[in-house]
Amino acid sequence: MIPKTWLLVISTLIALWLSDGDVLATPTADSARFVRVRSVSLKGNYRTRDRIVLREMTLHTGDTVRLGDLPGRLAWDQRNINNTNLFITVALTTEQTTGADTTQPALIDLTVTMKERWYFVAYPVFDIADRNLNEWWYDRGRDLRRVIYGGRLSYRNVTGTNDRLQVEFIRGFLKRTVVSYTKPYIDRAQKVGLRVDVGYLTNNEIPFRTQADKWVYVKSDQLLRERTYAGLILTNRRGLYHYHSIETRYNINTIADTVARLNPDYFLNGRTRQQYLMLSYGYRYDRRDNVAYPLQGTLFRGGIGLYGLLPGDNFRFMDMSASITQYWSLGGRFYAAGGLRGRLSWPQRQPYYNLRGLGSVLDMVRGYELYVIDGQRFGIWRNSVRYQLFNTVKQLDWLKVRQFNTLPIAAYITAFGDAGYVSSTVAEQYQSQLANRLLVGTGVSLDFVTYYNLVFRLSATVNGQGKTGFFFNLVQEL
Repeated sequence: MIPKTWLLVISTLIALWLSDGDVLATPTADSARFVRVRSVSLKGNYRTRDRIVLREMTLHTGDTVRLGDLPGRLAWDQRNINNTNLFITVALTTEQTTGADTTQPALIDLTVTMKERWYFVAYPVFDIADRNLNEWWYDRGRDLRRVIYGGRLSYRNVTGTNDRLQVEFIRGFLKRTVVSYTKPYIDRAQKVGLRVDVGYLTNNEIPFRTQADKWVYVKSDQLLRERTYAGLILTNRRGLYHYHSIETRYNINTIADTVARLNPDYFLNGRTRQQYLMLSYGYRYDRRDNVAYPLQGTLFRGGIGLYGLLPGDNFRFMDMSASITQYWSLGGRFYAAGGLRGRLSWPQRQPYYNLRGLGSVLDMVRGYELYVIDGQRFGIWRNSVRYQLFNTVKQLDWLKVRQFNTLPIAAYITAFGDAGYVSSTVAEQYQSQLANRLLVGTGVSLDFVTYYNLVFRLSATVNGQGKTGFFFNLVQEL
């Protein structure tokens, strides 16, 4: 039976989601007046095409809007344009003109002023190969042999349509070559998009099993794992906030005989090869004020995936997942967030390689950053309260590159509390101490948010087993 507290939280989140976070206010006489948009002018989008910006707006030339609704419409249009990740700053201003006929709506001229980002980023890579910095720091002895190096190229807005070309060439602990191209709109109506991915990855050291909720590695001078994939994703965007996607991907994964001997269940039945065609559908409702660090709005995700669609495939699998997160203002500088996330997968007996419980950045109960909890099903409930220390924009006049001389920076103190559960039939096999039991974690963090969607987070946590930790996370969405 679901506790009453959980029912209250779920019903509150759903109510807030259905309301879209809008606040109803009693209109005054002035707020009931109407104005008409006479013109919309765009400034600063030197590379970005006008139609890409206008696609994000609810206000267009000729629209009539109630004066009391205008500030809210302008605020969401600013957020929508900012969330394209094409601009450092976005500002919307209006100028009202009153015609001779006072019985007609007043006219306003709307101006959108933007400062574009630096779109072409090619940089060397020197990073760690472990799940996160904390695992490398605490569990891997800060071993510099576990680093990766190479280069990444990210060329955004190639044709001015918010398309993106990415090339990654990585060597070291993990060898990876990935090429992808994304074009959000391939039709005149700007609804249908396309993405193509190809990748090739190899490892000489891999985790071949989990023991007591920690990965156990095997290392060799020979190739231990090889992965190749090619994928195609079609997207359909309905309105401003509704996104649908259909993805098909073909995967070929192979392992050395050594891995199959150490863990016959790695691909099941001692296999050394796994190949399959995958087809999945996903839906996303995304109405957040800032995709990098939301303070208000709603995010809902849901999806289903089918694996092993071809007669020659040797892997059959299905999974379903859903999540909902609500962000809202508590007044002043205080903000709150609450979210539920879950995943189900079939069949019950699955290859070790495909078991996914808790342990990734998204699927984690905070306080358990150092653990990998394998299982076929899981649920997470995450909550936080934030206090904004400051939120400002600094102009670095001494820096002559205009894409970098405007520095937005904000800082928040966050208190959080999470709960989660992993349902696993392999807990005994892998000696798990954390599967099939309630997991809770709480703590505080100091978050810094700056340009190019960089988020630095320093966290102090304590989990349900009484273990404390101090963790650092860096999140970036270029």
